[in-house]
Amino acid sequence: MAKNKDPNSKIAAENRKARFHYSILDTLEAGLVLTGTEVKALREGKATIAESYATEEGGELWLINSYVPEYLQANRFNHEPKRRRKLLVSKKQLGRLAAAVQREGMTLVPLKLYFNEKGRAKLELALAKGKNAPDKREAEKERDWNRQKSRLMKEMR
Repeated sequence: MAKNKDPNSKIAAENRKARFHYSILDTLEAGLVLTGTEVKALREGKATIAESYATEEGGELWLINSYVPEYLQANRFNHEPKRRRKLLVSKKQLGRLAAAVQREGMTLVPLKLYFNEKGRAKLELALAKGKNAPDKREAEKERDWNRQKSRLMKEMR
């Protein structure tokens, strides 16, 4: 399980490939508008945000293409698994994010979906720029070199 600063918070979903595919420039925490069955399904930890993204439409921020499975005990009162979910951010943050996406060609990528210490579902959202193939290779070389360097330093002790 991923390391988290707060021991009380529980990670419901994580986008582990995001840091490989994107250069993360800024992160922020956003709330989500969820139904009761979605919250219960998230607590089971089977949600997926790997292929999702956020977009600004009509002065609101939306999470698109995230998957929250149906809660089996809810029978006919269930939610739609791939529906669009509204994100809660301040107007100031929304304006800054929308401007960065429109002007600079950035993307809003969800990094993780978790429950904070109060039990509220939160989404860690990143303002990111996509990496191309040479950038990914460079990052992989850097990671390998750091790993090798730490092994050499360990052997010297």
